[in-house]
Amino acid sequence: MIIDCHGHYTTTPPELDKFRSAQLARLADSSLPEPVEPVISDEAIRKSVEDNQLRVLRERGGDLMIFSPKASAMAHHVEDPGIARTWARVSNNLIYRVVEMFPENFAGVCQLPQTPGGLLSDSVEELRRCVEELGFVGCNVNPDPSGGFWSSKPLYDEYWYPLYEAMVDLDVPAMVHVSGSCNSNHYALGPHYLNADTTAFMQFIEGDLFERFPSLRFVIPHGGGAVPYHWGRFQGLAERLKRPPLGEHVMYNVFFDTCVYNQVGIELLLKVVDLDNILFASEMLGAVPNIKDPATGQFWDDTKKYIDSVDLSDLDKHRVYEANVRRVYPRLDARLKSQGR
Repeated sequence: MIIDCHGHYTTTPPELDKFRSAQLARLADSSLPEPVEPVISDEAIRKSVEDNQLRVLRERGGDLMIFSPKASAMAHHVEDPGIARTWARVSNNLIYRVVEMFPENFAGVCQLPQTPGGLLSDSVEELRRCVEELGFVGCNVNPDPSGGFWSSKPLYDEYWYPLYEAMVDLDVPAMVHVSGSCNSNHYALGPHYLNADTTAFMQFIEGDLFERFPSLRFVIPHGGGAVPYHWGRFQGLAERLKRPPLGEHVMYNVFFDTCVYNQVGIELLLKVVDLDNILFASEMLGAVPNIKDPATGQFWDDTKKYIDSVDLSDLDKHRVYEANVRRVYPRLDARLKSQGR
């Protein structure tokens, strides 16, 4: 089975964007009426997925995608907690409907109603709702709700503990994923995303988070940002900071996906990072939708072709494509077993 652990609903029906625009308009002008939650037909959802993510998943040989709301639209920089709660709930409910329509092809991961410096109680409540009531298998955690200004506490800080306690209790991992950038120095889909991936890994090194929460699990997307390329630097910094070696300090709890959009990059990732810590992903129709590498004629985000071109045994490919994902997402594993898969 080929499981893509990193997919976003980037092709939502227009009614969702209209609702979001109405939310933000009322935030700017309280005299406007309270926005009515969008009414989106099953037909509109089906078409938006069948013509896009599901089609591409099948064309590229995939079986199932872990699916979450559009990352850049989470917009955690908007400081109003009420708007954040409603926006997360509406977005997650839409993911739930996709999963219910295509239960063999999608599994849900939720957006959290984070705000800059805000309490995490709303996020814990929404996580529990999505996992316990909607059957989601994980969540996305934004380490920088400010949108590029990094005003939040580092990921090892006690500020995050209520969320981590819920993740451990529910036995679900989090993908570390920022949203849009409010800082013009950091283009969202380039340095903003990759800086966040790299920063999160460094924060895990600096703290002792996994001593307190030994079963806590994080997936760092986009191949880990700069981490694999600078693996020696991070090993050296761990020693300088008198942290244990990376293998025992963070790598039982931290995993990288394969959203790396060139052959050499994929090969580097697979050589540097232990295969048990690599999960297949493409983030298809995300940062580089429908854009081809002119040198090869293939889509940049068709990461399966890169991995298939690497000299890996069938067992090793099985680890990357399926086994590791099922281990890191045990609720997904249970869901698949209940389907006889």
